[in-house]
Amino acid sequence: MSKLFPQSANRLPLQIIIFVVVLAGVVTVGANYYLTPKYTRVGYAPVQPVPYSHALHVGQLGLDCRYCHSNVEQANVANLPTAQTCMNCHSHVKKDSPLLAVVRRSYETGESVPWVKIHQTPDHVYFNHAIHVNRGVSCVECHGKINEMEVVAHDQSLSMGFCLDCHRDPAGRVRDPADIYNLNSAPLAVKSGAAAANKFLTDRNIKPPQSCSGCHR
Repeated sequence: MSKLFPQSANRLPLQIIIFVVVLAGVVTVGANYYLTPKYTRVGYAPVQPVPYSHALHVGQLGLDCRYCHSNVEQANVANLPTAQTCMNCHSHVKKDSPLLAVVRRSYETGESVPWVKIHQTPDHVYFNHAIHVNRGVSCVECHGKINEMEVVAHDQSLSMGFCLDCHRDPAGRVRDPADIYNLNSAPLAVKSGAAAANKFLTDRNIKPPQSCSGCHR
């Protein structure tokens, strides 16, 4: 008696199951990668190992962003302060506070303070802090009113759409160089008018990137 199907067809159900499992795995990994909230998690405010208040240090005491993030004007990444930076003040101010135990231990041992990262761009994105702040983009545009935050929270989505909105209309977001680190300052277009903002951009040869705007509309 002839067989209706070849013997190899017996393996078909197993092959289908394996294919479905592999496909589900690929979809899950892809979803976790592309839909991850790591760079769009607005409101994310993790508990840090040291309860550092920007509202106090920046908002009330007037500490300049560059005192702690000292290489933001030269590097692509805004560095975190070392324990030495903290101890410049806290070897005299609240030097025995239990809240600063982690900082003192870091200062004594050389081990980094285990800060929890808050802002994360996608792996395929290259963002250079120095380029942006040197071209008139204030910290507040991406990070929000840090100077009012007791606990730093993720303020903007940092999605492609967020970046493109700025690149398509930089005139509405750039600030006078003297106001870059004044988080209460207004954009140049508001402070001095659209003409002043456009002149600022023209003088620095800043214009919307056609390679992006041509596709992402």
